[in-house]
Amino acid sequence: MREAGWFSLVVVSFTFPTPIRFGPGASGEVRAHLEQRGFTRPLIVTDAGLARLPLFKAFADSLASLDSSTFCDFSGNPVESHVTSGATAFRTHRADCIIGIGGGAALDVAKAIALMASHPGAILDYEDGKPGARPIDKDVPYWVAIPTTSGTGSEVGRSTVISDEHHVKRIVFDPKLLARCVFADPQLTLDLPPKITAATGMDAITHCVEAYLAKDYHPICDGIALEGLRMAARALPRCNAHPKDIEARSEIMMASMMGAIAFQKGLGVAHSCAHALGAVADMHHGLACGIMIDHAVRMNSAARADRFTEMARIVGAKENSPEGFLRFLADLKAEIGIPAKLSHGGVTREHLARCPAVAFADSCHQNNPVPVTLADFERIFREAM
Repeated sequence: MREAGWFSLVVVSFTFPTPIRFGPGASGEVRAHLEQRGFTRPLIVTDAGLARLPLFKAFADSLASLDSSTFCDFSGNPVESHVTSGATAFRTHRADCIIGIGGGAALDVAKAIALMASHPGAILDYEDGKPGARPIDKDVPYWVAIPTTSGTGSEVGRSTVISDEHHVKRIVFDPKLLARCVFADPQLTLDLPPKITAATGMDAITHCVEAYLAKDYHPICDGIALEGLRMAARALPRCNAHPKDIEARSEIMMASMMGAIAFQKGLGVAHSCAHALGAVADMHHGLACGIMIDHAVRMNSAARADRFTEMARIVGAKENSPEGFLRFLADLKAEIGIPAKLSHGGVTREHLARCPAVAFADSCHQNNPVPVTLADFERIFREAM
């Protein structure tokens, strides 16, 4: 049983690995934080949708004493041109720092702009693992992250995900990309639409599940993943039923950060499937994870029966077994409105024909506990349809 009122109304501090201010109202500390460090000309990076909301206006108004400028010329999955435009905006404003506020896409763009503000070339020149990739060998501008969704955990990540001209997601990775401070304020998520709450929450759960199953040895990440899964499994249905429940919103935001910290161990087959759906069908990443998770991770259930059984116990499944955990995932999806099948999420047979090859080319499944073949992806997508 958790300690009553653990979330409270108090903002708390911790570092793992990024300094984090966590709690209702934390976003109101950004102006003082920057001023205390001598920053006066921030570039605020957010997406076009959030920039139109009262939430963003209230946040921008809280920075009134700073000479800020906003870059918001993007929506959906970010591409290279968004980063190029953002870096130009940084230089035009003569910015001395960056504030990233929004969901995973906005925070990824903020990281990428920070990198390109001090490095030559184009963002995809720095793709992780790319032959001849440019080195990230210069300091990047000071930047802080304010998440407004609970799913990607991008605020505590050291990578940015940018799509190429074919809508294939590319990863740029370096510890220099870590935010210098995160202001995790669950109050900013109270008005999220139910579909976004559900989809981003399933992204957080998928991170925890796949990190725990990933083949590398990392008991620290395993422990974080399990606790994140326990919190998310308890909080997400409550967020769905009672959107203004600040305790549930706090728990899912914490679980989101824990999932992102844990997946430095690796991810797996479900994320390769989700990345393919994003590239081929332009599906929201969290929704793709939510639809695919039970279909995709099933292939690991025999080889890692012990871990599936432990996850079943952690989430309070009706049966402590691999099948019990998979049924829990299916039941959770039904409860919060995530489609059970791809066909219910707008995926067509044409999309289906292209997805397996894109998923097989994705790097995430290299950490899957069971080797995944192209034929495996063809079967998984077919069964998920």
